[in-house]
Amino acid sequence: MTTKPNRLTNALIETADDMCRLGVMDSATHAKITLRHLGDRALGAAEPISGEEIRTLRERAHLSQAAFARHLNLTVGYVSQLERGAKQPKGPALTLLNVIRRKGFEVVL
Repeated sequence: MTTKPNRLTNALIETADDMCRLGVMDSATHAKITLRHLGDRALGAAEPISGEEIRTLRERAHLSQAAFARHLNLTVGYVSQLERGAKQPKGPALTLLNVIRRKGFEVVL
């Protein structure tokens, strides 16, 4: 059973997130944060995103499909398929696109 993290745990997680984002902590170390530490924060589900929304996110960032794909560590073909609606993003790609939708493309730069 997952318990709700206390204030100290929340502060430590926030610090670890910032350290990873700034490059002070490597991603392997950051990945060791477990569900036990995250508590209820781990339960968030990514919202589905349409191809048109993905295209809008890319165009709003003034990026070509190739540049967008490179920043997200995806292939150009996959980005094209997503935008056309031939495929639906899943897993990490869906999560990352949801973060971009909420916070803006600057979060991945």
